[in-house]
Order: sequence, then C-alpha cells, then structure tokens
Amino acid sequence: MIRGFCIGRFQPYHNGHDKIIRTISNEVDELVIGIGSAQKSHSVKDPFTAGERIEMIRKSLEDIDLLYYIIPLQDLEFNSLWVSHVRSLSPKFQVVYSNNPLVIQLFKEAGADVRSTPLHDRKRLSGTEIRKLMVEGDTKGWKKLVPSAVADVIEEINGIERIKAVASTDNKYSL
Repeated sequence: MIRGFCIGRFQPYHNGHDKIIRTISNEVDELVIGIGSAQKSHSVKDPFTAGERIEMIRKSLEDIDLLYYIIPLQDLEFNSLWVSHVRSLSPKFQVVYSNNPLVIQLFKEAGADVRSTPLHDRKRLSGTEIRKLMVEGDTKGWKKLVPSAVADVIEEINGIERIKAVASTDNKYSL
C-alpha cells in the first residue's frame, strides 16, 4: 500500500488543486491532504478557516475512489523542524507531492521520495487570481475556476462578503 502526502493552503480549493488530487489518486492507495497555514483566516490572502477549507475539499471529492485524510497544519517558523512537525500530525506516508521549492527541499533533506505534479492553467487557476476576482465582484469569473461544491461552501459562509470586508482594510497587494 502506498500513501501519499500533499499540502496546500487551498485559499480556496480550486480546479487546479482538484486536478492534482485526482492525478495523484491514480498513483497512491491513500492520500494525506495537509491544510497549510491552518491557523490563518479572515484576511485577503487567507480568507477561509481550516474547517471551511476542509469542507470545500471534502465536498469536492465526494465522488473520488480514494481513501484520504485531511489534516490541518499550523505554520511552524522553524523550517528545519517542519518535516518532523508534519510527520507527527499525519498518518505515515511514503511519497510527497509538491511543487513548492521549500517543501521539496525540506522533504528531500529528510530523505523523502518527493514528486512534482503538473500544474494546470497556473495563470488562471491560482488562489491569488480567484481571490482577486472575488474582491472585484466577478462572480461568474471565480465560480468557473472552482468546483461547484466550493462555490456552494463559499456562498453558505458568506465568504464573498468576508473577503470584501477584509479587503477594504487589508493592503491590496497582499492577495
């Protein structure tokens, strides 16, 4: 049995994340999905809580034939200890999937098997771009970039009102 690990902030979970998870599901028997920066929320860069992000992922993956675990991971400001921190909070895994240079470096230094995944339409499918469209009020634009289950969660929690409210006080460039 092979269990993989991937991490993201998922602010919000979007179609690019969904394609990556579905691609990984063809290579592993189980997957641990780490919710990075789990302690952050209610800002333009990190508008959604860890619980809301878990809900977005869970509802988006209802049809997937894969056993997965979703674990919140708070930031640890000591990079040399970060892999140990992740491993202490996660079921054991054999392979790490990431495109983040720091995550790749830290896991490689810890002796992990690290694999990159193809990025999908990275210019449009990025949390930064989606949050920008939300702040600008482009409902049709951002909804095309996320699974419908994510749009439903965002509407249920009044996520657009939240991000617009914090955007009125946050630095525009912190998207």
